[in-house]
Amino acid sequence: QVQVVESGGGLVQAGGSLRLSCAASGSTFTFMNYGMGWFRQAPGKEREFVAAIGWSGSSTYYADSVKGRFTISRDNAKNTVYLQMNSLIPEDTAVYYCAAGRRLRIRIGTREGEYDYWGQGTQVTVSS
Repeated sequence: QVQVVESGGGLVQAGGSLRLSCAASGSTFTFMNYGMGWFRQAPGKEREFVAAIGWSGSSTYYADSVKGRFTISRDNAKNTVYLQMNSLIPEDTAVYYCAAGRRLRIRIGTREGEYDYWGQGTQVTVSS
């Protein structure tokens, strides 16, 4: 059983910052063997890709909508991936999900179907 748990969401004013954390664990789960990703789903919209990172942290990829404002990183010693979100805008309001993909250790995944384990999500609300 693999557990993926997000934290760090909340209410912030436009222009502000938040840092999301995602801790992954399991009896047979080796964090370094997984690529990690963040997705988000706004009310009335489909879930969309936000950012992804390879096993070492040296490879990252971002959706155009967040490029230059969000930064994904990981700490393999803590089995945790982070999403630093700066210059937030109301359009960033969504439930943010963290996901782990065992086939994404080296290559970056931007599609939901490439990920095997998902968290329950954390709400981010940006007020104008």
